[in-house]
Amino acid sequence: MKQPLVKKALPHILAVLIFLLAAVIFCKPVLEGKVLNQHDIVGWKGMAQSSYEYKEKYGHFPLWNTNLFSGMPGYQVAMTGKSVLPDFSVILSLGLPKPMNYFFLACICFYVLMMSVRVNSWLGALGALAFAFSTYNPIIIGAGHETKMLAIAYMPLLLAGLLLIFNKKYWLGLAVTTLGTAMEIASNHPQISYYFFLTAGAITLGYLVHWIRQKDFKHIGIAMGITAVAAMAGLSINILTILTSSEYAKATMRGGKSVEIKGDTVTAVKTAGLDPDYAFRYSMKPAEPLVMLMPGAFGESSGKPVGAGSNVAKKLISAGVPEGPAEQVSEQLPAYWGGMSGPGESTSGPPYVGAIIFLLALIGFVVVKHPLRWGLLAASIIAVVLAWGQFFYGFNHFLLENLPLYNKFRAPSMALVITELTLPLMAVLALQQLFFNTTPEELRKKFKPILYTLGGLTALLAILYLMMDYSAPIDQQLLENKWDNSGTDVVGRAVVSGLKADRSSMFGGQVLRTIGFMILVLGACWLYMKKILKPVFIVVALGVATMIDLFVIDGRYLNDEISYVPADELQSANFTPTAIDNQILQDKDPNFRVYNMRGDRWFEAQTSYFHKSIGGYHPAKLRLYQDIIERYLSQAPNPEVLNMLNAKYIIAQDPQSGQQRLFPNTEANGHCWLVKNVKFVRNDVDELQTLGHTQLKDTAIVQEQFAAQITQPQWDSTASVKLTKFSNDEIEYTFSANGPQFAVFSEIYYPYGWNAYVDGKQTPVIKTDYLLRGLSLPAGQHTIRFVFEPDSYKKGITISYIGSWVILLLIVLGFFMHFRDERKKTTTS
Repeated sequence: MKQPLVKKALPHILAVLIFLLAAVIFCKPVLEGKVLNQHDIVGWKGMAQSSYEYKEKYGHFPLWNTNLFSGMPGYQVAMTGKSVLPDFSVILSLGLPKPMNYFFLACICFYVLMMSVRVNSWLGALGALAFAFSTYNPIIIGAGHETKMLAIAYMPLLLAGLLLIFNKKYWLGLAVTTLGTAMEIASNHPQISYYFFLTAGAITLGYLVHWIRQKDFKHIGIAMGITAVAAMAGLSINILTILTSSEYAKATMRGGKSVEIKGDTVTAVKTAGLDPDYAFRYSMKPAEPLVMLMPGAFGESSGKPVGAGSNVAKKLISAGVPEGPAEQVSEQLPAYWGGMSGPGESTSGPPYVGAIIFLLALIGFVVVKHPLRWGLLAASIIAVVLAWGQFFYGFNHFLLENLPLYNKFRAPSMALVITELTLPLMAVLALQQLFFNTTPEELRKKFKPILYTLGGLTALLAILYLMMDYSAPIDQQLLENKWDNSGTDVVGRAVVSGLKADRSSMFGGQVLRTIGFMILVLGACWLYMKKILKPVFIVVALGVATMIDLFVIDGRYLNDEISYVPADELQSANFTPTAIDNQILQDKDPNFRVYNMRGDRWFEAQTSYFHKSIGGYHPAKLRLYQDIIERYLSQAPNPEVLNMLNAKYIIAQDPQSGQQRLFPNTEANGHCWLVKNVKFVRNDVDELQTLGHTQLKDTAIVQEQFAAQITQPQWDSTASVKLTKFSNDEIEYTFSANGPQFAVFSEIYYPYGWNAYVDGKQTPVIKTDYLLRGLSLPAGQHTIRFVFEPDSYKKGITISYIGSWVILLLIVLGFFMHFRDERKKTTTS
């Protein structure tokens, strides 16, 4: 009994050891005590630091973060729920250090998918390695997009669960789908999950057609029912994140806007979701998705120059430019010429899946007869169309307007994570079909379709090579650039002409590279047809070639030279307080803000690490705050706006010395103040525009819709409002006046959870000065208390905790019933 069990388990153990070895080899610097220098993780640490300090003091994370953008929900940065489940990510990745854990986890999840479609274990290992080391993964890991990587890693696990259900492994499918849904959504990258659900929808539709043709309506009912149960369970444990995030999204840039800002002009609009111009940033040119097959066809990354010895240098030398300056220009011009080379756009590298994998997948779509084929093909086509974004504007704009939730996401090029899943899966199915389910004699009959497929691809690449104009958005800028004092555009034309020649050379070289891989794939088929090599050896050879190819390309984006640093160096380089920081930290006032004008103030969190910052780092700012940034802070900051935001300290460059210097702002309004009058305006446009020419210390600006809740203040020089307690989620003040007053608090207005209590009685919070809180207060002495108590968090905690028990029950029940049924089958046979 034990011997057959060991024999059955041995291939899987070998696969796991191969995954572990690959992860260790690729991430070798980790063994030397180094860590990744990830921009996004550095940013996250900066914005989360105050939350962790709060937790250390109070034992739990705060719900409001005071250090980012003058204040925003803290559960968007750091939050813990309540669950009985273990950390499956740690378990499935064997507790490996970063980034080994991500590659290993992706391998394990894809291998489970391979076993669910019952392919040879060697093929499963090859597919898992190809999926895990697709070039997009090391690129995003290097950047610090860890939630994105987790969401990608769990896609195949969830798909495996669905396919088990679809193939009538109901109990096992229930367990795996429940776990997969829970972990996919828990990864907390909605855009990746959204792309997966589009993929799952296409695959499900393909199976539905297959079942309907077979008139298997009973199975349809059972499969859909089990899937629904697993999906609801997986959603339930994540309801805390779902409720809080969906609530927050309504108040952010992703929830639409009410004003359009262009310079000093503000007009009324009403949109839902992201603007098309913003949503379609980072779109791919029509031919650019071919980087899945040819990584260098469009220049790879924005940071890679065309380099010395380029056609640019040759053209410049021919135009009379000395060799030294000509080569220097070549080193400064980007090689990348795809759709993301416009102003303000860039790309870190191509989503390369491996040439062998791409070619095998293409063959698979032609020769494989499997219910998955049409769903995978449809999902792959959808991915390419979505990745085109603005370059296929009509259709994609229609989707943006009509496809549910799609207008919440940007960067269409990210849609190719779909093909990162579908192509390795189809490639493995193709290998299974060609070398394990087909005899050499049968393969000879299928060889013509394979030749026609690869021949058609070659013809397409040749046509593109000959027909493309090799232009890029940067070309016009280069033509208009004043290269010398001659007033002619000779140098500019030489630069653009040289770039086009270099681009043509790049693309042509990649076509030749692809033809080389085609010969390798065809050679494998020939060796099998001639019975020279057995399938296992062919798979190992293709697997080794694939991994060498991927490791070479991946190593350009995640390597010891550019990606890893000693842990202490990372900390000291990013989070050591400067002399200016130490100077500010001497101020023990519990509530003031710092406006750091150094660098990109809206994309840095080092200030937030130490201080309550006007700026910050977060992908989804509050819409009201973004409007203030665009109208009053993006260029020279408006003093009144800085004062109302209580910017007590400003870090800016000294015009005389050129060094960073601290400028105390003695005009800051403080954490709260009483105004002499309230000025009513009609709408958001009027409110935003009026800010720029109003003495906000004396006058509060409020929309007419709040007029019924406000009594005009009676100025009292003896009146006062003072801060007595400050913590992230609770702030208290004392108030004293002989007549009614209107108080403005330099705290961000957020309608989903911030409640005000005057002497214990809830009082309406008035949206004041466009993004602050205001209260109309009666005469007398009162205690004012602000409390952040969002219902979404309260409900989410309860439901997710109950959901964790449900998930645990379904996983245990599913595996128990599956093994019981399997044991019965073994006994009866």
